[in-house]
Amino acid sequence: MRIVVIRLRRNELWLPSGRLDRSVPVVNALGPATNFMSAKTAGEFVDANILVYAFDASAGAKRAKAKQLLERLWDAGTGCMSVQVLQEFFVTVTRKVAQPLSIDEASERLREFASWNTFAPTAQDVLAAVALHKQTQLSFWDAMVVYAASELGCEVLWTEDLNDGQLLRGVHIRNPFIH
Repeated sequence: MRIVVIRLRRNELWLPSGRLDRSVPVVNALGPATNFMSAKTAGEFVDANILVYAFDASAGAKRAKAKQLLERLWDAGTGCMSVQVLQEFFVTVTRKVAQPLSIDEASERLREFASWNTFAPTAQDVLAAVALHKQTQLSFWDAMVVYAASELGCEVLWTEDLNDGQLLRGVHIRNPFIH
């Protein structure tokens, strides 16, 4: 495993001012997950829609709530996501929002989020998500997100795409816009 330390630059969109001068470890390793969290604290999985709102200048109140949640997760060191979430975030913020981020800006955000506990699925994980999709009638992509959150041992999945309060594979679904 190789660990590279990068220096975060100020991101006026949402990084708390206290993060300006901190270095964040970026782990480059083979395997299903990398992380910077302590083993004692349960993770909180963030779906792509929440990340997108934090960087969408036209998102209004949802932007403020998403930024607040991400700042809390950065401070606590409990943020989790998956490669799928990173991919969806990149495509959406560079193509589908009213004021898209540049590819360079979106890439920098990906580098920052790559320091979170990140689930990288294998072919077996995809098959397990298909089984979850079949069992729960979730869309395949939502089943992949729920499966990833569960595999990372997360207590909470923050999303607006599923039913708030639902419990799936031991993960509590929460919509940050109604809490």
